[in-house]
Amino acid sequence: MDTRPRPPSSAEPTGSARHAAAGSPKRAQHGGCEGCLARPLAICASIPAAETHALEAVAGEVLLPVGATLASQGDPRREVYTITRGMLRRVRLLPDGRRLVAGFLMVGDFIGFSGAPHYRHTLEAVTDCVLCAFPLQSMRSLCQRYPDLESGMLAQACSELDATRGSLMMLARLGPGERLAGFLVELGERQQQRGGAAHHVDLPMTRADIADHLGLTIETVSRSFTKLRQSGAIAFEDPRRIDLVDVAALRSAAGL
Repeated sequence: MDTRPRPPSSAEPTGSARHAAAGSPKRAQHGGCEGCLARPLAICASIPAAETHALEAVAGEVLLPVGATLASQGDPRREVYTITRGMLRRVRLLPDGRRLVAGFLMVGDFIGFSGAPHYRHTLEAVTDCVLCAFPLQSMRSLCQRYPDLESGMLAQACSELDATRGSLMMLARLGPGERLAGFLVELGERQQQRGGAAHHVDLPMTRADIADHLGLTIETVSRSFTKLRQSGAIAFEDPRRIDLVDVAALRSAAGL
């Protein structure tokens, strides 16, 4: 695992992204739940479609351009969110300067189910994002009114716990190429659940993000991509669009 402090990514957001990253995310009026493509994946699906007005009454919408920060490590937790478009990364900075990417959040993921009063990670936009925002107290009231909503939050939290355990096993037992193989397979499956193509994965994050997620150096990540491509397990021309040619081999390598 790379223990050297990593400097910030050289990718520089431009224009409104720089402005939003320095200030608060832009807020807009909620557009309504009807026709929301994220609803089948989100915890709000626990509320009957005929009663989504209860959600709409307390919801706002957050527009987060690439590079902007939704919440910083240590900020008080006042709202919860559902991602309706885009991808965020969950980042923690250690006292010695090391940067850890705990995971990537996608459409339908819920942010904020925690007993901690403050955020334990910084949440940053990997792409342009849109999120539904709910005051924490309003969400608590909705959970009392709709018990299935709280059950959905608990089910998603359990899924995240399972994923965390899998990541710990991967970091403890697998080599660089095996870690990358598992990352590609699991991210591809998550994207497919959201309408992505089978045996394909899009990588909007940087190689530094992947390295900090897998506990590797950027150079090791690049070499691992090359080795997987040379083995015939993956193919790509654009490094952000990967074809999973031999999914069985990738899954076997990662122990999935």
